[in-house]
Amino acid sequence: MRAAAIFGLGCSPHDLRPFQSNESQQTQWRIGTPAASDQADAVLLFGGDGTIHRHLSQLVKLRLPVLVVPTGSGNDFARAIGLRSLRDSLTAWRIYYAEKNNVRSIDLGVITPLGTATAAPSTATRDMSAPNETRDSALGTRYFCSVAGVGLDAEVSRRANRQPRWLRAHGGYALALAPTVFQFAPFPMKILTPDVPEPTAGPPPAPTENCHPDRSFPFPKGRGSAVEGPAVLSRPPHEHRNRPSEAPRPEVNWQIKKSQPTLLAAFANTPTYGGGMKIAPRAQMDDGLLDVCMIGSVDPFKLFCMFPTVYFGRHLKIREVDYFRAAHLRVETEHPLDLYADGEYVCRTPAEVSVHRSALRVIVHPSQTSF
Repeated sequence: MRAAAIFGLGCSPHDLRPFQSNESQQTQWRIGTPAASDQADAVLLFGGDGTIHRHLSQLVKLRLPVLVVPTGSGNDFARAIGLRSLRDSLTAWRIYYAEKNNVRSIDLGVITPLGTATAAPSTATRDMSAPNETRDSALGTRYFCSVAGVGLDAEVSRRANRQPRWLRAHGGYALALAPTVFQFAPFPMKILTPDVPEPTAGPPPAPTENCHPDRSFPFPKGRGSAVEGPAVLSRPPHEHRNRPSEAPRPEVNWQIKKSQPTLLAAFANTPTYGGGMKIAPRAQMDDGLLDVCMIGSVDPFKLFCMFPTVYFGRHLKIREVDYFRAAHLRVETEHPLDLYADGEYVCRTPAEVSVHRSALRVIVHPSQTSF
């Protein structure tokens, strides 16, 4: 077997050793993202949600099975596919190596910036969290794997990204949330959806000629256990590769789904974000839909008391919370606001958010062979 390893911040080839320790597994290893799908049979990605986010476009193009090793400060995507620890990833890898029957095709979210609303930062984001954070629409359309958000969520993500990495990995999101709740004011927001019926959940589309159906992917038998290539990535780790191919966008007639003062709007492909907050407890990664959770105007003290319920998904019972599903929507705010996804800055409103069905093939924990 030929496997490629991608390392996020704070990771190195040393983290690969547990996957090389079994001498019966004769695997040829290479470091870095393969340029083409014929250069590897699987990809191991060491990092958290942000690392996955930056590589999504290339991973989608490769159509290779991806195993996530949760070593980042935020690991909500790995949690959604049953990989909560290094041990879980090792278990999934050994099953995959032996049987190749724990691969699933999942959806990804897609964010498309609109217009020129990204020309100037909003008041809430004048203090940029990182010098290399490009706050304009130059990044274009982007994939996301877990949850995208605008409003309070985006502001908390911005503040959390300024924290030391070790703090972000140990409740940094919650620590950033506490003061933000009392400082963030509701903002006028519209969510529009196409005026045609949204597609319902159904079987994924048939694989194209370049896609290999799960459970039947041919794996050549490699010999030896060697690491090919340099020990570092050929591109800077912060460079975004998450840029889906642009395609002509069909004309859409929009209708208003929600229009109200809003504190937070989250567009979820997975149930959790922010280190385990179950913002969208009903979200599924293979239903062709995003779960949308909106929190309207709430008294700051009530909001502060409400957020612990998000860890258990009980916030859906609160009157100010709206919850629905959509495959395609448009987000508009009175003034441009930042939109974050997987904890990373993407663009500013207005923007369209949609779903790419069965976009990514992932190696999952055996407990997650069906979502």
